[in-house]
Amino acid sequence: MPELANKLSLIKREFTDALATVQTDKQIEDIRLDFLGKKGKITALMHELKELSVDQKREFGPLLNALKQEVEAAITNAKEALANQQAQVAIQKQQYFDVTAAKPNVPQGSLHVYSRIVAEIEDIFLSMGYEVLDGPELETDENNFTHLNIPHDHPARDMYDTFWVDVPGLLMRTHTSPVQVRAMLSQELPLAAFVPGRVYRHEAVDASHDFMFMQCEGILIDKNVNLSNLFATAQAFLKALFKKEELDIRIRPGFFPFVEPGIEIDMRCPFCSKGCSVCKKSTWMEVFPGGMIHPNVLRSCGIDPEVYSGFAFGFGLSRLAMLKYGIDDIRLFHSGKVKFLEQF
Repeated sequence: MPELANKLSLIKREFTDALATVQTDKQIEDIRLDFLGKKGKITALMHELKELSVDQKREFGPLLNALKQEVEAAITNAKEALANQQAQVAIQKQQYFDVTAAKPNVPQGSLHVYSRIVAEIEDIFLSMGYEVLDGPELETDENNFTHLNIPHDHPARDMYDTFWVDVPGLLMRTHTSPVQVRAMLSQELPLAAFVPGRVYRHEAVDASHDFMFMQCEGILIDKNVNLSNLFATAQAFLKALFKKEELDIRIRPGFFPFVEPGIEIDMRCPFCSKGCSVCKKSTWMEVFPGGMIHPNVLRSCGIDPEVYSGFAFGFGLSRLAMLKYGIDDIRLFHSGKVKFLEQF
């Protein structure tokens, strides 16, 4: 008998605690089933009551019925209170509804493919310890050419179809290397910097060339830096960008006046197997030119090449975006075509 009395007291306490925390109709219904359902705790006590003597039924029957009625009433009250609360919330929402906030059929924008890939590449180089730098797009002849081992009479200037402006000595930068020059002239060593930005060249526009395109460059200067460091950096970057452990790439010698020796890293063209207009019928696309910084460049920026060495690399961001996202025409980046932009 004391055991049954303890069960009644325990069930009442459990019900009160459970009901005090409800916030939804489903929670109330779960509590009802837990106590009054076919397998509920109060229903189970009703079955136990059948096994008691007449005197015991006379004593505990009314107590059990009273508990059942109390639970039923509490559940009903909880449902009504919750319904009233929900109604009040709905009324408040209507009272403070801002009609100017409703803007049906508004087109949703998204990040341009350039913004998306620049952010991804910056994250990769930041994780490798590089600092992201920026610089002016209108540059001096000295920073764009002279400091980079390209004096006025150097034939390498013919490699760049330059946009000159009316102000003598100023031009639209043909690469992002001038930012590297500014960093070498102003920052302490060791230096590890990454530079994304727009560059300008007076070129005929076709599927793989544009007069304005995105370029990224990097520079690392410290003691005992060599080509193996450049190869490891290039490999780590390309694997992270294309999310592949195996890449079909090749490394070959290349000439650039500001590096010695110079190298070029090519990737297989993703658009063809026998050659197309994008890869100029070669089945390869140049993606990562670079090399060891020329001693003349270091000296020009006040760095002793007998103490420090470094590598520099550069790549066309537009070309990497084409490879990564399967874009076969560079002109699409600035076309303003909504169907193209919506893909990103």
